Amino acid sequence: MLKKETGHTEKVEKARKVPEGLWVKCNNCGEIIYRKEMERNLYVCLKCNHHHRINAYNRISITLDEGTFREYDAEIEPVDPLGFKDIKGYKEKINESQKVLSVKDAVVCGEGLINGKKVMICAFEFAFMGGSMGSVVGEKITRLFERALKGRRPVMIFSCSGGARMQEGIFSLMQMAKTSAVIAKFKDSERPFISVLTDPTTGGVSASFAMLGDVIIAEPRALIGFAGPRVIEQTIRQNLPDNFQKSEYLLEHGMIDLIVERKNMREILSRLLDLFKPDHIKRDIEPATYRHRTTDASQKK
Repeated sequence: MLKKETGHTEKVEKARKVPEGLWVKCNNCGEIIYRKEMERNLYVCLKCNHHHRINAYNRISITLDEGTFREYDAEIEPVDPLGFKDIKGYKEKINESQKVLSVKDAVVCGEGLINGKKVMICAFEFAFMGGSMGSVVGEKITRLFERALKGRRPVMIFSCSGGARMQEGIFSLMQMAKTSAVIAKFKDSERPFISVLTDPTTGGVSASFAMLGDVIIAEPRALIGFAGPRVIEQTIRQNLPDNFQKSEYLLEHGMIDLIVERKNMREILSRLLDLFKPDHIKRDIEPATYRHRTTDASQKK
């Protein structure tokens, strides 16, 4: 009798076994969702609309026309200028991330088409050491803008980062100035830089190129800021407002221009590229003067 019961139990357990990876759990509402459904919905929860993080190549594939992406500088990889060690050495952490992921560092850069329009594009890989910005990230972004300046093409960057990479110390902080300088130079091309902020965009990335776009877009409920909310509360010893540092809060306070759901992102980016065509740019009037004249005209009416 015992043997029969044991055998029956084993059969039930075998019948209940489900292949791993078929289902995913929403980080926000806890809903269990069929993975294929989540992929078809661009990794956005079907129940609560939570936008989950996606890797750099997925981001590029859902943004650009199929088969048009050409990657640049994929071979560049970081070194260990400071010989940094904590629990693990910096070199060891780099090697582990490179083995697990198909990238050498935290960004993927290249060019492609959006609805037939040429664009330079960069996407962060958050799984690579929290998308932190070290020398390689700064160099690849700088080269991207230099190519865009030479080819007179627009630039799009999808940021997803914890900020500067502490293992590179001052070399990491220098990338804030380096990327900001090349963007200032890029303005001469009269082509747009569209910055898309995803969850999270913080630290030295938000304090440099991520907030320097001609148009700044964010995904819904994305965490955007410099220091984290907990650090700020402990520093000022005050409770922060609801939704502080979320994209909706930043939009309300004029820090970003648009909040766009992932399913609409490609079309919105394409429309923005149309708006920024050279024949739409008023070259004979300085932007500040143009805004001032528009305001005066509206007041007279």
